[in-house]
Amino acid sequence: MISFGQTGIRLFPVGFGGIPLQRNTEQEAAEIVARAVEQGINFFDSARAYTDSEHKIGLGIKGRRDRVVLATKTMARTAAEMGADIEISLREFNTDFIELYQCHNVRTEEELQTLLAPKGGLESLALAQRAGKIGHIGITGHKPEVLRKALKEFPFAGVQFPYNYLEQDNKAELIGLARQLGLGIIIMKPLAGGAIREAEPALRFLLAQRLGVIIPGMDRLEQVEQNVSLAQDIRPLTPVETEALNKDIAGLGQDFCRRCEYCQPCPAGVNIPNMFLFEGYYSRYDLPQWAKERYEASAVKASACTKCGQCEDKCPYSLPIREKLEKVHALLG
Repeated sequence: MISFGQTGIRLFPVGFGGIPLQRNTEQEAAEIVARAVEQGINFFDSARAYTDSEHKIGLGIKGRRDRVVLATKTMARTAAEMGADIEISLREFNTDFIELYQCHNVRTEEELQTLLAPKGGLESLALAQRAGKIGHIGITGHKPEVLRKALKEFPFAGVQFPYNYLEQDNKAELIGLARQLGLGIIIMKPLAGGAIREAEPALRFLLAQRLGVIIPGMDRLEQVEQNVSLAQDIRPLTPVETEALNKDIAGLGQDFCRRCEYCQPCPAGVNIPNMFLFEGYYSRYDLPQWAKERYEASAVKASACTKCGQCEDKCPYSLPIREKLEKVHALLG
């Protein structure tokens, strides 16, 4: 077990990422979640944006609530929106208390300041904390520089960010600050959103570093069994496993969106990382209907791209973004 910062919470090294449960039936999801609890997994992460994931986790932990640490998150930025989402999460989980409630994907300093300002989302989180509805307040995001600023401006209990064998750059300073402040660390996207196929060595790579709890998504019983076994036998990678991972990553080439958001803002208003996120849910998470619905609901779709090329000039990975946006629209439009 590992300590989650200074909260006093003890966690199994592998937690449960709630995104994939969206494609399970309620019965399947409840069985998978229940098996995870029985096998020792005690941290479950979901989000208001993950449609029925909170509800399905709630079904699975029925009768096991005292063995579980619940975490969820919302994109709400104002106090009113945050307060409403907290109440919805409580109902969906069928609980009166959530151990960790997080500000979801804080992307810019402007969003951070909205959360921090009077009538901002953190005001409602603090009220809910005093009312005994939530235990701790956390933050998640993809931009280390924004997260570092956030950790310096508010006493968050935990921070969640992507870190994996593919995405190790620019995280050392954030990790160092989180440790210095005594925060709990949650590692999301341990398989780079499903891009890394060598799952076992990729997860063992993270477990051996003991940075915090890692939260691979799970939608099958065999995944639960495998992930638990990895956490029960933490050891460094062998040279053969390291070579396999290197080959896996090399096979991805450079045509892969890391959601760093340096391409934003788009002059045409396209949320470029979201377009590739939806494509990833379609192709890698096997959520075609979910992806298509989110794409159709987008105020500005990939087809709005004017091919100005500004995004490609700013992309640190030199991705052919204009070409990729065309493919997204062909797939989801």
